[in-house]
Amino acid sequence: SSAASDVYKRQSSQKSKAENFITKFAKYYTPIVVCIALALAIIPSIITKEWSVWIYRALSFLVVSCPCALVISIPLSFFAGIGASSRYGILIKGSNYLEKLNKANIFVFDKTGTLTKGNFVVTKITPIERKEEIISLAAIAEQNSNHPIAKSIVRNAKNVETKKVENYEEITGKGIKYNIDEKTVLVGNSSLVGKEDEIAESTKIYLKIDEELVGAILLKDEAKHGTKEAIQALNSRGIVTKMFTGDNKKAAKQIAEELGISEFEAEMLPDQKYSELEKELEKYKGTNGKVAFVGDGINDAPVLALSDIGIAMGGLGSDAAIEAADIVIMTDEPSKVNKAIKISKKTMRIVKQNIIFAISIKALVLILSAVGITTMWEAVFADVGVSVIAVLNAFRILK
Repeated sequence: SSAASDVYKRQSSQKSKAENFITKFAKYYTPIVVCIALALAIIPSIITKEWSVWIYRALSFLVVSCPCALVISIPLSFFAGIGASSRYGILIKGSNYLEKLNKANIFVFDKTGTLTKGNFVVTKITPIERKEEIISLAAIAEQNSNHPIAKSIVRNAKNVETKKVENYEEITGKGIKYNIDEKTVLVGNSSLVGKEDEIAESTKIYLKIDEELVGAILLKDEAKHGTKEAIQALNSRGIVTKMFTGDNKKAAKQIAEELGISEFEAEMLPDQKYSELEKELEKYKGTNGKVAFVGDGINDAPVLALSDIGIAMGGLGSDAAIEAADIVIMTDEPSKVNKAIKISKKTMRIVKQNIIFAISIKALVLILSAVGITTMWEAVFADVGVSVIAVLNAFRILK
């Protein structure tokens, strides 16, 4: 049925290239070797009249030719890799993503909530004499938002009056506009109020009433523990690290230099993240290189879905981001990205070992059994023995 076909297609799309190759290989390989075994049993027997000799050789050939070692050990290697990842709180949704991770050339990170804790602290409100007015009007704008900056501002407000609010409007990537007591209030970043940021170490939210720039709220976020080491480990592998953020350029540069990130894009709107990632994907189009994106917010969901490998922070990440991602890090630790890469590389190394070992042994014993040098015992080893060795080798991934 069409429904069953759709399920099969979805399952196939989550298989690695190695698994799909083995499945396709077995589909054509099995009937071919059966035909060869029949020919080996019949044609020489007709010529030499030694039916028992050639039927025995054909049976040995048939036993050796069984592709069990490949069909069992290759998927099992990927299952072991996915299982090993889950021990560290890394959930991988399919073996193809484990395979792609091995080929990742560039990691693009969202900043807030991914590289940083996303737990903003209000460090200063200027001017101090209008502190209560500034924080109250900003809290009115931010009260319905789930963004970490918005939550921090609301926490610092003593009371939030919403009865008189009119014409509430969210301006994507910039801030909020609303009317209260016949005044037009703007709460947002520098691009919303037309002012350039001077401070690099802080995120700044401005408040503008009508045409007057009333003041600003300074907030500070901290990098997650182990983030700098995680970025350094990626850089040491020759992987390009890049950061996307909606913060101002000075703040973005400061955090990028602190963590050792190679490149960054600042003051980005959600749709700009998408278009910039498309450019990165275009760079590696037609090559074996893959582009990974690591994010956590609802605005990151389209970018996670677009990337070759979407990695979401699952602990505090949005449901949309987790759904769109291919890999979910449940502990929200950027350091787990390197752990996932290490497991991916070990898995692919063992997959290659099993393929080379199984094909080499089988090819050798197939030739020997066809000319009558091997017995049924060697044929059984080339089938069952090789399968057992390949499976045991796959289990090494779990260590």
